[in-house]
Amino acid sequence: MLRIHFTADDLARVRFAPRPSPVPELHAALLMLGAPHEELLFGRWRGRLSRALPGAAEPLAELVPGGVAPYFLDVLGGTREEGFALIRASGPESVRSELERVYAGRGPVPPWIRALHDGDDGAWRRLDRAQRAAYETVLAPVWPLVQDLHRAEFTRHALIAAEQGLGAALTASAPGSRLRAGVWEWQGGQGASAGPGGLGIPGEADEPARPAGSDGSDGSDGSDGSGSPGGPGGRDVWLDGRGLVLLPTFHWRGGPLVQDRPGRPVVLAYPAGRGLPLAPDGGGTSEEALTGVLGRTRAELLHVLDEARTTTGLARRLGVSNATASAHAQALRAAGLLATTRTGRSVHHTRTALAELLLNGGAAR
Repeated sequence: MLRIHFTADDLARVRFAPRPSPVPELHAALLMLGAPHEELLFGRWRGRLSRALPGAAEPLAELVPGGVAPYFLDVLGGTREEGFALIRASGPESVRSELERVYAGRGPVPPWIRALHDGDDGAWRRLDRAQRAAYETVLAPVWPLVQDLHRAEFTRHALIAAEQGLGAALTASAPGSRLRAGVWEWQGGQGASAGPGGLGIPGEADEPARPAGSDGSDGSDGSDGSGSPGGPGGRDVWLDGRGLVLLPTFHWRGGPLVQDRPGRPVVLAYPAGRGLPLAPDGGGTSEEALTGVLGRTRAELLHVLDEARTTTGLARRLGVSNATASAHAQALRAAGLLATTRTGRSVHHTRTALAELLLNGGAAR
């Protein structure tokens, strides 16, 4: 569980990011690229991007050994260039301590990482090229769509906040979460680092510590100051008057991604949008997008489940064998898109709420 602790001042300092930020969205996409979950929906997307990523992007993987990302990558910025400039502006001591942290006990350090540790301009240029290559391949083709989705999510949040209050707007961003006694609780999530654990490497779940200054520390020991364990399997983040920025991400489908650096507002990136990989052209209907992800037969199977049907009934409607219909149903059931119930000798399949959401293009979120 992730628990975010608000003071009265923090409740007055909650804001929604007015526009998407390319660097965190790129990191979210790279996290999803390396994540193992939702393979049915994201498998083809992962395969396509893994093949398309150029060799110039490989240093990003070396920057996150074992999926552990240095915290100086946690920035915002309105463009990729602005975001990289903020990374480049990180203090030399912060860069050195973070690289030492992520590589502690991890074997040989690549020469360019050593050079980055020493503040070498050539190493920073290599990181800039790597980030640019990943951005151009992964994010630039869908950036107009990300901007449209962000505007829609911004409007949704603003309407809920205006009509129902801030508490309702917060919990609507994370269905199943709750706000009570000044603590926003996310069930089943501890908040992963927002750094780029992608390129085949899953992101880390941080080992948190109380924000710098709240326990007398100044963060100079290399700790990130990102909260502290508040209970078994949980993570606590104390805002302590710094405020909170809500940032929707349209690539990551896991738990919340937290940027928590001393002296700065906490940034919480949460999954939003349609729950499908973004198409490069941003066009087409939701039905076409679903077909492109699932394949024609499985997408058609969901469509014909406008009422409960047996495996034999599905096979007849699809024009396939019972064994083929059963295999497709099993795959959709594993992805949470189909539910199966047995009554006596009969087996009936129905669409789940997630499947209905996807068929409707995410409009019912």
